[in-house]
Formats: sequence, C-alpha cells, structure tokens
Amino acid sequence: YYEGGDCGVEHTLLPERGLVGPGDVVIGADSHTCTYGGLGAFATGMGSTDIAAGMALGETWFKVPSTIRVNVTGDMPRWLRAKDLMLLLIKTIGVDGALYKALEFGGNVIDDLPVEGRLTIANMAIEAGGKVGLFAVDEQTRRYCAEHGRPGVTLELAADPGAQYERVVDIDVTGQEPVVACPHLPSNVKNVSEVRDTPIQQVVIGSCTNGRISDMRDAAEILRGRKVAKGVRCIVLPSTPAVWKQSLKEGLLETFMDAGCIVGPCTCGPCLGGHMGILGDGERAVATTNRNFRGRMGSLQSEVYLASPVVAAASAVAGCVAGPDQL
Repeated sequence: YYEGGDCGVEHTLLPERGLVGPGDVVIGADSHTCTYGGLGAFATGMGSTDIAAGMALGETWFKVPSTIRVNVTGDMPRWLRAKDLMLLLIKTIGVDGALYKALEFGGNVIDDLPVEGRLTIANMAIEAGGKVGLFAVDEQTRRYCAEHGRPGVTLELAADPGAQYERVVDIDVTGQEPVVACPHLPSNVKNVSEVRDTPIQQVVIGSCTNGRISDMRDAAEILRGRKVAKGVRCIVLPSTPAVWKQSLKEGLLETFMDAGCIVGPCTCGPCLGGHMGILGDGERAVATTNRNFRGRMGSLQSEVYLASPVVAAASAVAGCVAGPDQL
C-alpha cells in the first residue's frame, strides 16, 4: 500500500487511509495492532512467524476470547480524555486483567466519544493483556470511514441484547480528575494531584496512542501563549504527514514552536527507545505514549509517566507533573 510520501506511525496511518475498517479481521506484527478495534475491527498483534504464515496462506486461527464489558458512564469533566479512561480501566483490572480476552466498551461516555478517542482506548487494550479492544460500529464510525478513504460503510455492529460476559466493569467518570500512570507499569495510576510537582526533564506528545490531530489540538490549546519550562525538552511528533500538514494549516506547529517545543517528523521516535528523545540516567518524562516499563524510553535509570496530551502539555509548561487546571 506504499505511496510516495507515506510514512509515519502505522496505527494512525492505516485508519486514516481507510486500509482498516469495521468488520475487518486484522493481524499485525506489532502489539498495538489492537488499535483498529476503535473502528469495530477484530485486530490483534501476533508474532512474526504467525504473521508470515498469515501472509503466505491468507488465513490464521484464533481461540475465540471471552469478553469483559466495560461501561464508562457519567458526566465527562472538561480536562478528562480517552487516555484517562483507559488508564483508569488498567488501574482497575491490572496489566494482565484481560489476558487473551476481548475488552468491549460501552456506556454514554463511550457513545459520545469521537473515533480518535476510541482508537486511543483500543490501542492500549494490550496494556491490560487484552486480545482485542472492541467498540460498536455506529454513526460516528461510519462518518469517520467516509471521511478517511472508506466510503459506503453501512455496517451496524454492536453486542447482542443479553450477551454473556465473563465480567462487567463499571467506571463513573463524574468528577474524576486527569490521571497519570507512574513508573514502571501502566497500572500504577494516580490522580495528577497525588504526584503534582514531581520534576521532569522531558515531555513527548505523539505516538500511536496520542499523535492524531485531536491530540495536537489538545496540546496546542494548553501551550498557546505559554512557554515550556526552562530545562524541559518538549518534543511534539505528529504521527502522519496528514496530521503534520493539518497541524501546519491550523497554525498548531507555530503554537508549539512559539512555546519552545521541538517539532519533529512523523515517527514513533522515543516511545520505544528508538531515537529523538532517549532518556538518560535519572531523567524523567511525561509522555502520551502507551508503555512505561523500566528502560522503555532509554536508560534503565529513567522514568516515564503516561498521560493525555493536555496533561503532558501542562507538565511541559510547569516543569513538573501538572494538570491543566494548575496553569
């Protein structure tokens, strides 16, 4: 599917290009392939040998997973985002709480959640051990597909009435403040107020979890008219050329640069300890990425706090872990 100029983070690029969509079965050689469940696809990561067999034979096999239903309800606070919702779930069930299970999301908060937010949640299903993260295919899904290279989708897909679940998890977000996942597990989740003022040296805004245009807009809203704290590197990585160009068109890149951020190319970069933001000994980062295991972003003596783009941007300004309401 390569076309000249296409590059960037696969889990943003594929939905953006309409290469994955509702009702598809998708396998990929990356654990965050489960992202596409946000569009109602059964999508999961597998090992390289299994992927090679799938490519060669055009088929593969699965054990059908049991399902955990996650109901997210209540009134969504101003600064709460999809990232917070998923971190709250992982806090509740643990990093192996959904091992080889399907996580199925619903409730009034999920019904109102834009597709990009659903992709963020599905992306981190694997961080709870999940085989897939599934969202109903509704009018929002079909509209997203029509706008992103997959017109004519008429499929409606939702759980059957009276469907049987292995477990039901209810999360009421009314009055919930933003959260961060503290080192060194995505389940070590605390309210921002519990760890506020923890000093940091770096912020990363991007990745397959939060590198989409809505995430860029969130970060820019916080950074507009403000400056990144002295001694902090704030690295912004829009996840595809389309996101990069839209950010440029809307003036978001100028906002980032005026604030003192480093705007980089469309890359996973430091998320997996690759490049462009590797942490040194004793350094601490707030990142919109999905995993904060020891050494994930560089040195084994570094620390990563996972957060939404609004919390990451606020932390860049404050020079420490901070929520938007502290600015």
